[in-house]
Amino acid sequence: MLKLLYFAWVRERTGTASEELELPDNVSTVADLITVLRAKGDGYADAFESDDLVRVAVNQNHVGFDHKVQAGDEVAFFPPVTGG
Repeated sequence: MLKLLYFAWVRERTGTASEELELPDNVSTVADLITVLRAKGDGYADAFESDDLVRVAVNQNHVGFDHKVQAGDEVAFFPPVTGG
């Protein structure tokens, strides 16, 4: 199971702040995960429309889209710049 967290406009577009997702067999990287998420519906497709507009952290460490994911990971998606 993956714990997914969404922040700022990514949360607004997906319509949720967090969710759990069973790790699909065809997902081994963040990029693979994003492909699965895009297929969940229009809001997800909008949120993940451009890789340049989304940043990701796995287990609270900033990573690239080629980073491996595994069951038990916490994956957070957020815009490149967040207000404070």
